Amino acid sequence: MVVSHILGGIGNQMFQYAVARALSLKNGQRLILDLSDFSDYKLHNGFELSRVFGVAVESAAPSTKREVLGWRGNSLIKKILRRPQFNWLRGKKFIVEPHFNYWPEIFNLDGDVYLYGYWQSERYFKSFESTVREDFTFRERLIGRNLEFSSDIRKLNSISLHIRRGDYVSDKKNIKIMEACSLGYYRKAVEYMAARVVQPVFYIFSDDMDWVRANLSLDFPCVYVNNNHGRDSYRDMQLMSLCRYNIIANSSFSWWGAWLNSNPEKIVIAPRRWFRSGNDVSDLIPNEWVRL
Repeated sequence: MVVSHILGGIGNQMFQYAVARALSLKNGQRLILDLSDFSDYKLHNGFELSRVFGVAVESAAPSTKREVLGWRGNSLIKKILRRPQFNWLRGKKFIVEPHFNYWPEIFNLDGDVYLYGYWQSERYFKSFESTVREDFTFRERLIGRNLEFSSDIRKLNSISLHIRRGDYVSDKKNIKIMEACSLGYYRKAVEYMAARVVQPVFYIFSDDMDWVRANLSLDFPCVYVNNNHGRDSYRDMQLMSLCRYNIIANSSFSWWGAWLNSNPEKIVIAPRRWFRSGNDVSDLIPNEWVRL
């Protein structure tokens, strides 16, 4: 069996699911999700994959983790073993993502394994892209204001533009790792799109729309999508995926909105700088996307 540890916002959950789904398909194994850390998780909207996409979820029972990891399945021990200095104690079944870049050795794994990490690269599931896309089909049809937005998005040369601030500017832990994309990045991205797209219409998505309205002014038609909050926040990703082109933030949320965009002629612009540290993200951004 392949057991995947799931935690974070919906974008991170999607990466963690997709890598495990690909490995389980390659090896012909059961896919099981460890959702136990959501019990005291305060950020975002909890586990969302089954509610948003309707993916079939088999949740890992404590006995399942013990079966795969043995004594290493204890929550406290598992937390300690995630630290790099204890990698020699993990054994062959407890697989912690060794670094941020793509790790091809994952597909040499066989037998029961427990995956822990973020696994943020489409290279992990590119060979099973059609299955992953099918799994990530949104369950619920758009209604109300979102249906109106989607109708216009399909008719126009629509460009999603995502500005993420939220926990990037308010959460002490995240501030040390992430920083909101600069206004300079968005202006360059808009210029790039405007030079290539006739009569562009920008659909603006953000968790801080007041800040956006006060700080980002564009010389093109703009539509501010500000009606999806809380448990309906994922609707923004759904609408992003319907746009013809995408400008994403350094956020797995809009990464997936752009990746799920099925327009064969899409242009996707992503920030060259993703983390505050400036870590290499060459495997995170698909080769055909534009980095600014």
